[in-house]
This record gives sequence, C-alpha cells and structure tokens, in this order.
Amino acid sequence: MSIVIEAANLVFQPYVLLVIFGAAAFGMFVGAIPGLTATMATALLVPVTFFMDPVPAIATIVTATAMAIFAGDIPGTLLRMPGTPASAAYVQDAYAMTQQGRPEAALGASLVFSSIGGIFGTLVLITASPVLAEIALKFSSFEYFWLVVLGLSCAVFISPGSPARGLIALFIGLFAATVGLDNPAAVPRYTFGSVEMMGGVQFIPAMIGLFAVSEVIRAFIKRASDVRPPSTSGKSIFRQQATNLVTYPVQALRGSVLGTAIGALPGAGADIAAWISYAISKKFSKTPEKFGKGHVEGLVEAGASNNGAMSGAWIPALVFGIPGDSITAIVIGVLYIKGINPGPMVFITQPEMIYAVFIVFLLANVIMLPLGWIAIKGARHVLSIPQKVLMPVILMFCMVGSFAINNSVFGIGLMLFFGVIGFLMEENDIPIAPAILGLVLGPMLEQNFVTSMIKSDGSFLAFFERPIAAGLGLFSIAIWTIPLVLWLLHRRSARQSLS
Repeated sequence: MSIVIEAANLVFQPYVLLVIFGAAAFGMFVGAIPGLTATMATALLVPVTFFMDPVPAIATIVTATAMAIFAGDIPGTLLRMPGTPASAAYVQDAYAMTQQGRPEAALGASLVFSSIGGIFGTLVLITASPVLAEIALKFSSFEYFWLVVLGLSCAVFISPGSPARGLIALFIGLFAATVGLDNPAAVPRYTFGSVEMMGGVQFIPAMIGLFAVSEVIRAFIKRASDVRPPSTSGKSIFRQQATNLVTYPVQALRGSVLGTAIGALPGAGADIAAWISYAISKKFSKTPEKFGKGHVEGLVEAGASNNGAMSGAWIPALVFGIPGDSITAIVIGVLYIKGINPGPMVFITQPEMIYAVFIVFLLANVIMLPLGWIAIKGARHVLSIPQKVLMPVILMFCMVGSFAINNSVFGIGLMLFFGVIGFLMEENDIPIAPAILGLVLGPMLEQNFVTSMIKSDGSFLAFFERPIAAGLGLFSIAIWTIPLVLWLLHRRSARQSLS
C-alpha cells in the first residue's frame, strides 16, 4: 500500500497533471486529422520527453496515445475517413448513423466504451501482467499465422454485401501488400524499376486514398447536397450511452476482454482486436442484419476492444521488455533513456514507477470522457460546413498526411491512385475495409508463413502440432468451411424438393 501512495504522490503533482492535460489535447487533435495516427502522435512527443522526468515523460505518451486512438473515430464517423485501420472495422455503421442524423450517438458510443475498455485493460495490466505475458510468450510464428488468417477471415464475413465481394477487396489489399522489398527474400516485387516503389505501399496514404479521396471524388462527381444531415439530435451523449451499457453489457465486457488478450500478443495490436471483436459482435447478435446500416452494437464491442488492446500491449512491454505494438516499441526506448529497464526485475527494483504508470493509465481513460465530450461537441459543427468548402480542406489535410509519412511527393501520388481505386470499388459495391486490413496484415501473414515453413522444413502439419496453433487453425478453417458446407446442404435439399 505504501508503494501505491508513493506512486500517487509522483503522479498527482501540478506539473504532471498539467502535462497530462496538454498531452491529452495534443493526442485528441492529432488523432482527429485523417492520416495522422496515434503512432505519429507518440513519435512527435518523444523529443519533448527528453526534457522531462520519467513519470511525466511516460504520462505524456500514455495519455496522447489513448486520446489519439479514440479521436481516430471522429473523422471516420463524420466523414467516413477513419483515422486508424482499427476504426475502419466499424466505420460503415458509424457513418451510417451520421447520415441518419445521429453522429453524437456514434461518437458517444466510441468515447464511453473506449474508456471502459481502456480501464478494464488497465485493471488486467495491474493484476494479471505476469500470467498474460507468459501466455503471450508461447505464441510463435505458427500461432501468429493463424491469428492473422482469423483476422482476415473476419474482414471478409463482416463486410456488407456478399462474402465474394469482401474476398475481392481482401485480395486487392493483399496484392498491394506484396509490392516492394519488404518480404522474407528481400526481392523487389511489382516495382517496375521505381525506387520509390521498393519501399512498398504505405498503408496510411493508401487508407487516406481509399476512404477520404474516394469520398472527395464522389462528392465532386455527384455534387450531392444530401450527403450529410443538416442537423443532429440534441440528446445527451452520456444518457444515450447509459442506455447502451444496460442493453449491451455482454458486448462491452467481451470486447474489453478480447481486446486486452489480443493486445497482449506482441505485434497483434488494436487493428486485429477491433476487426475480430466486430465480427464476433455480428456473429452473436440477435439482429445481425442491422450491422453496416447504422447499428450501435458493433461500435460498443469494437470500441471497447480498441482501447483494451492499447492497455494490453503494455503487458509484454513492461514484464518482458517486448513491444506489443509500434507505440510500445517507442515507449520502451523512452523507458531505457529514463533509466527504467523493462522486464521482470523492474517490478522489484522500481515498483513505484510501475504503479505510477498504472495510475496514469486510469487517469488518462477517465480524462478521455470530458475531453472527448468537448471534441464531439466541437466536431459536429463540421457537418454544417458546405461541401464546396469542406472537400478542398479535407483534400489538403489528406495531402499533408500522405506527404508527412516519408516527406515524399510519392505518398501523395499513392494516395490519389488509391482514391481512384476506392471510388471504382464502391461504385461496383465492393467494400473498402477488407482491402485496408489485407494491406496492413499482408506482410505479417507472409512473414509468419515463411518463417514457420523454414522452421518445419516445409511440413504443413507443423501448423497443427502446437496446441494453441491447432486450436486457432481449426477455428479459422471452420469459419471458411462451415458456411460452404451449409450452402451445399441447402442447395442439395432445394434440388431434392424440386425433384
């Protein structure tokens, strides 16, 4: 108990609290701009942390990250331009709610359940870090391969429309992921002699193009005045979420648990967690036909999973010094600079620092509620801006975000190319979201497959020899085969009834 009090004294100081509020506002601003991600917000803050003590330095990154992950939902909900790949999992429902005049209901659900998921993940981080970290360490390339397959499968089957169209979109993303030198053999693929293409297709310019630029093209061609509703509902944001919490308590808990568990796996992160949670929500929903048409149930579960994964990613980072995602990889570097060596011994040698991090996590997820409320109230005014003014401004932000990835004009060209692809896909009723997930997870799929084949000397049976890998493998195969078997049985029974 004395350690907790000592940790609280480190956190609840005027300077540290001021730093937390400043980082929260910065994270909210960066996350709300399409193309500027939570990882970028974290990276931009690293030079600032050099001049801080350890506790405010870590508090800066933790708070900014939590805010940026939620804020990525704001452009996704209002303009169908998700700030992160995780936001793309439920952007169709969120944007549909905006078209129905309920943007505050969608953003409120993302805000409140992101906070709930983050708090749950933090409590798990406090109580069960060593146990979950040991489980995470049992994951090898075999388990990660099946986990990625499971995430990609979810993207196909939760897509609006037919699974065949979802599969087409997924293959477009997977093909884009094969471009460049970033493959196990380091052989240039589909570069056509271009030096810029050797770096591969960056998913941020591609995501901006597929979602944002395609929307700008559509607005320019169709010049529709009724794309966004002229007014929004005046209901209290938090009162609506209290109703959602009573209606969907199982979904909130399930999303928080799954997000934390997936986040604890090194390299998995919030992207896979959000997609799998949304797919599970649709699978077990009493009204799956409402998904993709403005239904809040998927937002509740995937939103909780989103921030739960962020907290979960810190479990292997703190316990074993293994980054759970790109953000914790940056954090580990900051910890080393501040003289804190992540690993089992840090809980013994510097326990007050670890508990200070835990308190900051809880504080960041609580602060998210009032700051998120302010952001939602301010962001809804975007809907009243005329399209002829709004669309050029959006395009400008898109170009800045795409250029900032590598400080290269090539990023802008990539964005425009995928903008045309995204427009053509939607005109032919091919969903965009699976293409984004294929682009993000494609390199991980190939890397883990090739590594596993090298380990097993080319034996496919090795993918089922480890217990966890076998369970994930059988579950993934079942997702693909059961619908096919049911379709064949249904077709056979239909033929028999006709005869």
